[in-house]
Amino acid sequence: MEALRFVAGEDDEGKRLDVRLAAEPGVGSRAKAQRLIDAGLVTVNGRKRSKSHTLAAGEAVEARPEPPPAPVDETAGEGVPFEVVYEDEHLLVVDKPAGVVVHPAAGHATGTLSQALAARGAAGGDRERPGIVHRLDRDTSGLLVVAKSDAVHRALQELIRRRALERAYAALVEGRPARSGTIDAALGRDRVDRKLVSTRTDAPRAARTHFEIVEELPRTSLLEVRLETGRTHQIRAHMAAIGHPVVGDSAYGGGKAGERLGLARQFLHSKELMFRHPITGALLRCESKLPLDLSRTLGLARGEPVSEGPDGD
Repeated sequence: MEALRFVAGEDDEGKRLDVRLAAEPGVGSRAKAQRLIDAGLVTVNGRKRSKSHTLAAGEAVEARPEPPPAPVDETAGEGVPFEVVYEDEHLLVVDKPAGVVVHPAAGHATGTLSQALAARGAAGGDRERPGIVHRLDRDTSGLLVVAKSDAVHRALQELIRRRALERAYAALVEGRPARSGTIDAALGRDRVDRKLVSTRTDAPRAARTHFEIVEELPRTSLLEVRLETGRTHQIRAHMAAIGHPVVGDSAYGGGKAGERLGLARQFLHSKELMFRHPITGALLRCESKLPLDLSRTLGLARGEPVSEGPDGD
């Protein structure tokens, strides 16, 4: 990105600084705009402002380019397990095992999937998580699509924004929800426990989850879940909100069911991705089978008695 300058017009009146800056072709994404602002590279009328600054018509915005990224640490992602399901010069689709952190965060400075993929050519978007378009929680397994350039990263993000990148998950939940349904409930950080996401929030963001029962089991239900939006912990929080937490998800109420079935992580697996390739236009459909720990748990769930009584009564 080269240095850029623009003057806010009447149409920009009342817009957030990061939103307006993201609309500039040289920026292209809100994440990059926020990164520039946080790095002190953006000024409004010569003064640094926060990303939430509300623009007024006539204000002059200037943005300096980021310094070149540090060379990729080829060792930071050594030994990180993953399987490549699809790869070409533009993108990859990878199958992530449970227990692997997607990108660096507090307590996980190295040994992340994004670092392993950067050494394989992943690029675009956030410099701290190159190529990452969407994420999975550490203990959620399955498919992720990863870009190899800024242009492809932007194109994939646009597919997600237009809901043209279909994502299907396998989830084992407690109890028996409706045969199928849609959970349309805004999510955000919980008012009380900031580590959790819930409908009890002061910063709600629209979230919609579709589900359908694949198999009814004695005490649980195997679901196919499809995301229309992609909020943090969306499936986990939404299923908990309707009283059917994901089995093994101790943070959202499924811990006891996990203990009962010997599962130490949430039964949630990204099993299918389908989208049109942003460069070639080809329809890509990638699938991932249940990993062994979830297959074993499913087998045990099928054999459970209906209740905890000695005769299953």
